[in-house]
Amino acid sequence: MKKIAVLTSGGDAPGMNACIRAVVRNAKYYGLDVMGIRRGFTGLIENDMQNMQMRSVSDILHRGGTMLRTARCKEMLTLEGRKKAVKTLQENGIEGLVVIGGNGSFMGAKALTEEFNIPTIGIPGTIDNDLPYTDYTLGFDTAVNTCIDIVNKLRDTMASHERINIVEVMGRSCGDIALYTGIASGAEIIVVPEVQYDIDDILFRIRRSRENGKVSNIIVLAEGVCKAEEFAKLLKDKIEYSIRCTTIGHIQRGGSPTMYDRLLAAQFGVKAVELLKAGIGKRVVGIKNNAIIDLDIIEAISMKSQFNLQLYNTMQRISM
Repeated sequence: MKKIAVLTSGGDAPGMNACIRAVVRNAKYYGLDVMGIRRGFTGLIENDMQNMQMRSVSDILHRGGTMLRTARCKEMLTLEGRKKAVKTLQENGIEGLVVIGGNGSFMGAKALTEEFNIPTIGIPGTIDNDLPYTDYTLGFDTAVNTCIDIVNKLRDTMASHERINIVEVMGRSCGDIALYTGIASGAEIIVVPEVQYDIDDILFRIRRSRENGKVSNIIVLAEGVCKAEEFAKLLKDKIEYSIRCTTIGHIQRGGSPTMYDRLLAAQFGVKAVELLKAGIGKRVVGIKNNAIIDLDIIEAISMKSQFNLQLYNTMQRISM
Protein backbone atom coordinates (compact mmCIF):
# COMPACT_ATOMS: atom_id res chain seq x y z
CA MET A 1 0.00 0.00 0.00
CA LYS A 2 1.44 3.36 -1.09
CA LYS A 3 -1.36 5.89 -0.61
CA ILE A 4 -4.09 6.28 2.01
CA ALA A 5 -6.67 8.90 2.98
CA VAL A 6 -8.26 10.08 6.19
CA LEU A 7 -11.62 11.74 6.86
CA THR A 8 -13.70 12.84 9.83
CA SER A 9 -17.43 12.20 9.68
CA GLY A 10 -20.58 12.87 11.72
CA GLY A 11 -20.48 14.99 14.86
CA ASP A 12 -17.12 16.51 15.70
CA ALA A 13 -15.28 15.45 18.85
CA PRO A 14 -12.27 16.86 20.72
CA GLY A 15 -9.21 14.87 19.72
CA MET A 16 -10.09 14.48 16.05
CA ASN A 17 -7.30 16.87 15.06
CA ALA A 18 -4.82 15.02 17.23
CA CYS A 19 -5.90 11.79 15.55
CA ILE A 20 -5.52 13.22 12.05
CA ARG A 21 -2.03 14.30 13.06
CA ALA A 22 -1.16 10.80 14.28
CA VAL A 23 -2.48 9.17 11.08
CA VAL A 24 -0.57 11.54 8.81
CA ARG A 25 2.72 11.43 10.68
CA ASN A 26 2.75 7.65 11.14
CA ALA A 27 1.92 7.20 7.47
CA LYS A 28 4.79 9.51 6.54
CA TYR A 29 7.08 7.54 8.84
CA TYR A 30 6.42 4.55 6.57
CA GLY A 31 6.77 6.60 3.40
CA LEU A 32 3.07 6.53 2.51
CA ASP A 33 1.28 9.34 0.70
CA VAL A 34 -1.72 10.72 2.59
CA MET A 35 -4.76 12.64 1.39
CA GLY A 36 -7.02 14.53 3.77
CA ILE A 37 -10.66 14.40 2.68
CA ARG A 38 -12.67 17.49 3.60
CA ARG A 39 -16.26 17.35 4.93
CA GLY A 40 -16.36 13.61 5.51
CA PHE A 41 -18.07 11.31 3.04
CA THR A 42 -19.55 14.35 1.31
CA GLY A 43 -16.06 15.48 0.38
CA LEU A 44 -15.18 11.96 -0.71
CA ILE A 45 -18.12 11.87 -3.10
CA GLU A 46 -17.30 15.38 -4.39
CA ASN A 47 -13.54 14.75 -4.66
CA ASP A 48 -12.76 17.52 -2.16
CA MET A 49 -9.37 16.68 -0.67
CA GLN A 50 -5.86 17.93 -0.01
CA ASN A 51 -2.42 16.39 0.02
CA MET A 52 -1.16 16.03 3.58
CA GLN A 53 2.45 16.56 4.57
CA MET A 54 4.20 16.55 7.96
CA ARG A 55 3.73 20.30 8.30
CA SER A 56 0.07 20.08 7.25
CA VAL A 57 -0.75 18.85 10.75
CA SER A 58 1.49 21.20 12.73
CA ASP A 59 -0.11 23.11 15.61
CA ILE A 60 -3.38 21.17 15.61
CA LEU A 61 -2.78 18.70 18.45
CA HIS A 62 -4.37 20.96 21.05
CA ARG A 63 -7.21 22.29 18.92
CA GLY A 64 -10.83 21.15 19.14
CA GLY A 65 -13.01 20.48 16.11
CA THR A 66 -11.49 19.02 12.94
CA MET A 67 -9.24 20.75 10.43
CA LEU A 68 -10.76 18.57 7.72
CA ARG A 69 -14.24 19.66 8.78
CA THR A 70 -17.12 17.22 8.89
CA ALA A 71 -20.63 16.59 7.61
CA ARG A 72 -23.42 14.06 7.67
CA CYS A 73 -23.84 12.54 4.21
CA LYS A 74 -27.20 11.08 3.22
CA GLU A 75 -25.86 10.25 -0.24
CA MET A 76 -23.61 7.58 1.29
CA LEU A 77 -26.77 5.70 2.22
CA THR A 78 -27.38 5.06 -1.48
CA LEU A 79 -25.50 2.67 -3.76
CA GLU A 80 -25.06 5.46 -6.31
CA GLY A 81 -23.44 7.66 -3.69
CA ARG A 82 -21.06 4.91 -2.64
CA LYS A 83 -20.10 4.30 -6.27
CA LYS A 84 -19.13 7.98 -6.56
CA ALA A 85 -17.03 7.65 -3.41
CA VAL A 86 -15.20 4.63 -4.78
CA LYS A 87 -14.62 6.40 -8.09
CA THR A 88 -12.93 9.26 -6.21
CA LEU A 89 -10.67 6.85 -4.36
CA GLN A 90 -9.70 5.04 -7.55
CA GLU A 91 -9.06 8.21 -9.55
CA ASN A 92 -6.75 9.48 -6.83
CA GLY A 93 -4.93 6.17 -6.40
CA ILE A 94 -6.04 5.82 -2.79
CA GLU A 95 -5.69 2.24 -1.58
CA GLY A 96 -6.87 2.53 2.04
CA LEU A 97 -9.15 4.79 4.06
CA VAL A 98 -9.20 5.84 7.72
CA VAL A 99 -12.64 6.95 8.93
CA ILE A 100 -12.82 8.88 12.22
CA GLY A 101 -16.39 9.05 13.49
CA GLY A 102 -19.24 7.24 15.19
CA ASN A 103 -21.60 4.40 14.37
CA GLY A 104 -23.04 6.01 11.23
CA SER A 105 -19.56 6.70 9.89
CA PHE A 106 -18.59 3.09 10.52
CA MET A 107 -21.58 1.96 8.46
CA GLY A 108 -20.18 3.90 5.51
CA ALA A 109 -16.74 2.36 6.01
CA LYS A 110 -18.28 -1.10 6.26
CA ALA A 111 -20.16 -0.63 2.99
CA LEU A 112 -17.04 0.46 1.11
CA THR A 113 -15.21 -2.66 2.25
CA GLU A 114 -18.03 -5.15 1.75
CA GLU A 115 -19.31 -3.87 -1.57
CA PHE A 116 -16.10 -2.64 -3.23
CA ASN A 117 -13.27 -4.30 -1.30
CA ILE A 118 -11.80 -0.95 -0.20
CA PRO A 119 -9.65 -1.47 2.94
CA THR A 120 -11.08 0.78 5.64
CA ILE A 121 -10.25 1.29 9.31
CA GLY A 122 -12.68 2.95 11.70
CA ILE A 123 -11.54 5.11 14.61
CA PRO A 124 -14.22 5.79 17.27
CA GLY A 125 -14.53 9.58 17.32
CA THR A 126 -17.68 10.64 19.20
CA ILE A 127 -18.32 12.33 22.54
CA ASP A 128 -21.27 9.99 23.22
CA ASN A 129 -19.19 6.92 24.18
CA ASP A 130 -21.92 4.82 22.58
CA LEU A 131 -19.81 2.22 20.76
CA PRO A 132 -19.94 -0.89 22.99
CA TYR A 133 -16.82 -2.60 21.64
CA THR A 134 -14.51 0.06 23.12
CA ASP A 135 -14.30 1.26 26.72
CA TYR A 136 -13.88 4.87 25.59
CA THR A 137 -14.42 6.82 22.39
CA LEU A 138 -12.30 9.75 21.28
CA GLY A 139 -13.70 13.00 22.70
CA PHE A 140 -15.71 11.50 25.56
CA ASP A 141 -13.24 12.41 28.29
CA THR A 142 -13.00 16.04 27.14
CA ALA A 143 -16.77 16.37 26.88
CA VAL A 144 -17.26 15.04 30.40
CA ASN A 145 -14.61 17.39 31.80
CA THR A 146 -16.36 20.31 30.09
CA CYS A 147 -19.64 19.29 31.72
CA ILE A 148 -17.98 18.90 35.12
CA ASP A 149 -16.59 22.42 34.91
CA ILE A 150 -20.03 23.82 34.07
CA VAL A 151 -21.74 21.89 36.88
CA ASN A 152 -19.13 23.16 39.34
CA LYS A 153 -19.97 26.74 38.34
CA LEU A 154 -23.70 26.09 38.47
CA ARG A 155 -23.36 24.68 41.98
CA ASP A 156 -22.07 28.07 43.18
CA THR A 157 -25.10 30.02 42.02
CA MET A 158 -27.62 27.29 42.91
CA ALA A 159 -26.28 27.24 46.48
CA SER A 160 -26.54 31.02 46.68
CA HIS A 161 -30.25 30.85 45.82
CA GLU A 162 -31.01 27.45 47.39
CA ARG A 163 -32.23 26.08 44.08
CA ILE A 164 -32.36 22.86 42.11
CA ASN A 165 -30.71 22.85 38.69
CA ILE A 166 -31.51 20.26 36.04
CA VAL A 167 -28.46 20.02 33.78
CA GLU A 168 -29.14 18.41 30.41
CA VAL A 169 -26.11 16.83 28.75
CA MET A 170 -25.62 15.15 25.37
CA GLY A 171 -25.13 11.47 24.56
CA ARG A 172 -28.08 10.62 22.31
CA SER A 173 -29.46 7.31 23.62
CA CYS A 174 -26.38 6.63 25.78
CA GLY A 175 -26.22 7.88 29.37
CA ASP A 176 -22.45 7.77 29.85
CA ILE A 177 -21.84 11.53 29.72
CA ALA A 178 -24.54 12.03 32.36
CA LEU A 179 -23.26 9.16 34.51
CA TYR A 180 -19.61 10.18 34.55
CA THR A 181 -20.41 13.90 34.87
CA GLY A 182 -22.82 13.29 37.72
CA ILE A 183 -20.45 11.16 39.76
CA ALA A 184 -17.41 13.39 39.19
CA SER A 185 -19.29 16.60 40.02
CA GLY A 186 -21.14 15.27 43.06
CA ALA A 187 -24.63 15.54 41.57
CA GLU A 188 -27.42 14.33 43.84
CA ILE A 189 -29.44 12.78 40.99
CA ILE A 190 -28.45 11.22 37.66
CA VAL A 191 -31.15 10.36 35.12
CA VAL A 192 -30.18 8.14 32.19
CA PRO A 193 -32.14 6.27 29.50
CA GLU A 194 -30.72 2.91 30.60
CA VAL A 195 -32.36 3.05 34.06
CA GLN A 196 -36.05 3.76 34.61
CA TYR A 197 -36.35 6.76 36.90
CA ASP A 198 -38.79 7.00 39.81
CA ILE A 199 -40.08 10.53 40.47
CA ASP A 200 -41.07 9.67 44.03
CA ASP A 201 -37.56 8.37 44.75
CA ILE A 202 -36.02 11.51 43.23
CA LEU A 203 -38.22 13.72 45.41
CA PHE A 204 -37.27 11.64 48.45
CA ARG A 205 -33.55 11.98 47.72
CA ILE A 206 -33.81 15.74 47.25
CA ARG A 207 -35.72 16.21 50.51
CA ARG A 208 -33.31 13.92 52.37
CA SER A 209 -30.34 15.93 51.14
CA ARG A 210 -31.96 19.14 52.34
CA GLU A 211 -32.61 17.58 55.75
CA ASN A 212 -28.94 16.63 55.85
CA GLY A 213 -27.93 20.25 55.40
CA LYS A 214 -27.57 20.74 51.63
CA VAL A 215 -29.02 23.97 50.29
CA SER A 216 -28.95 23.13 46.57
CA ASN A 217 -29.28 20.13 44.28
CA ILE A 218 -27.93 19.19 40.88
CA ILE A 219 -29.80 16.74 38.65
CA VAL A 220 -27.76 15.60 35.64
CA LEU A 221 -30.14 14.53 32.87
CA ALA A 222 -29.15 12.64 29.72
CA GLU A 223 -30.77 14.05 26.58
CA GLY A 224 -31.92 10.53 25.66
CA VAL A 225 -34.47 10.69 28.49
CA CYS A 226 -36.13 14.03 27.70
CA LYS A 227 -35.50 17.76 27.65
CA ALA A 228 -34.60 19.51 30.89
CA GLU A 229 -37.73 21.68 30.74
CA GLU A 230 -39.92 18.58 30.36
CA PHE A 231 -38.31 16.95 33.38
CA ALA A 232 -38.71 20.13 35.40
CA LYS A 233 -42.48 20.02 34.81
CA LEU A 234 -42.59 16.60 36.45
CA LEU A 235 -41.11 18.06 39.65
CA LYS A 236 -42.46 21.59 39.92
CA ASP A 237 -45.90 20.76 41.28
CA LYS A 238 -44.51 18.20 43.73
CA ILE A 239 -41.68 20.04 45.43
CA GLU A 240 -41.34 23.37 47.21
CA TYR A 241 -37.88 24.33 45.96
CA SER A 242 -37.10 26.66 43.05
CA ILE A 243 -35.97 24.86 39.88
CA ARG A 244 -33.80 26.08 37.02
CA CYS A 245 -32.75 24.31 33.82
CA THR A 246 -29.44 24.37 31.98
CA THR A 247 -28.81 22.74 28.61
CA ILE A 248 -25.08 22.52 28.00
CA GLY A 249 -25.49 21.73 24.30
CA HIS A 250 -22.71 21.96 21.74
CA ILE A 251 -20.22 23.44 24.18
CA GLN A 252 -19.53 19.78 24.97
CA ARG A 253 -18.18 19.23 21.46
CA GLY A 254 -15.59 22.00 21.55
CA GLY A 255 -12.44 22.86 23.39
CA SER A 256 -8.89 21.60 23.65
CA PRO A 257 -8.76 17.82 24.18
CA THR A 258 -7.69 16.46 27.54
CA MET A 259 -4.47 14.54 28.08
CA TYR A 260 -6.41 11.27 27.89
CA ASP A 261 -8.07 12.09 24.57
CA ARG A 262 -4.72 13.19 23.12
CA LEU A 263 -3.19 9.86 24.10
CA LEU A 264 -6.11 7.92 22.64
CA ALA A 265 -5.85 9.93 19.43
CA ALA A 266 -2.16 9.09 19.06
CA GLN A 267 -2.65 5.40 19.76
CA PHE A 268 -5.75 5.03 17.57
CA GLY A 269 -4.15 6.87 14.65
CA VAL A 270 -0.95 4.84 14.78
CA LYS A 271 -2.86 1.54 15.02
CA ALA A 272 -5.05 2.41 12.04
CA VAL A 273 -2.04 3.07 9.80
CA GLU A 274 -0.31 -0.10 11.01
CA LEU A 275 -3.35 -2.15 9.94
CA LEU A 276 -3.63 -0.55 6.51
CA LYS A 277 0.10 -0.90 5.92
CA ALA A 278 -0.31 -4.63 6.60
CA GLY A 279 -3.10 -4.77 4.00
CA ILE A 280 -5.80 -5.27 6.63
CA GLY A 281 -9.18 -3.57 6.25
CA LYS A 282 -12.76 -3.80 7.50
CA ARG A 283 -11.54 -3.26 11.07
CA VAL A 284 -12.12 -0.76 13.84
CA VAL A 285 -9.71 0.21 16.59
CA GLY A 286 -10.54 0.85 20.22
CA ILE A 287 -9.38 0.47 23.79
CA LYS A 288 -10.33 -2.39 26.08
CA ASN A 289 -8.94 -2.95 29.57
CA ASN A 290 -6.33 -0.27 28.84
CA ALA A 291 -5.03 -2.06 25.73
CA ILE A 292 -5.42 -0.85 22.13
CA ILE A 293 -7.44 -3.40 20.16
CA ASP A 294 -8.84 -3.95 16.69
CA LEU A 295 -11.71 -6.12 15.58
CA ASP A 296 -14.02 -6.78 12.65
CA ILE A 297 -16.20 -3.78 11.90
CA ILE A 298 -19.37 -5.88 11.54
CA GLU A 299 -18.80 -7.51 14.91
CA ALA A 300 -18.10 -4.13 16.48
CA ILE A 301 -21.20 -2.29 15.29
CA SER A 302 -23.50 -5.23 16.04
CA MET A 303 -22.54 -5.38 19.73
CA LYS A 304 -25.23 -4.43 22.21
CA SER A 305 -24.65 -1.56 24.61
CA GLN A 306 -23.80 -2.51 28.18
CA PHE A 307 -24.50 0.23 30.70
CA ASN A 308 -22.23 0.34 33.76
CA LEU A 309 -24.91 -0.36 36.34
CA GLN A 310 -22.32 -0.93 39.05
CA LEU A 311 -21.04 2.62 38.59
CA TYR A 312 -24.60 3.94 38.64
CA ASN A 313 -25.30 2.11 41.90
CA THR A 314 -22.11 3.60 43.34
CA MET A 315 -23.54 7.05 42.65
CA GLN A 316 -26.80 6.10 44.38
CA ARG A 317 -24.91 5.27 47.56
CA ILE A 318 -22.64 8.31 47.80
CA SER A 319 -24.82 11.17 46.48
CA MET A 320 -26.61 12.33 49.59
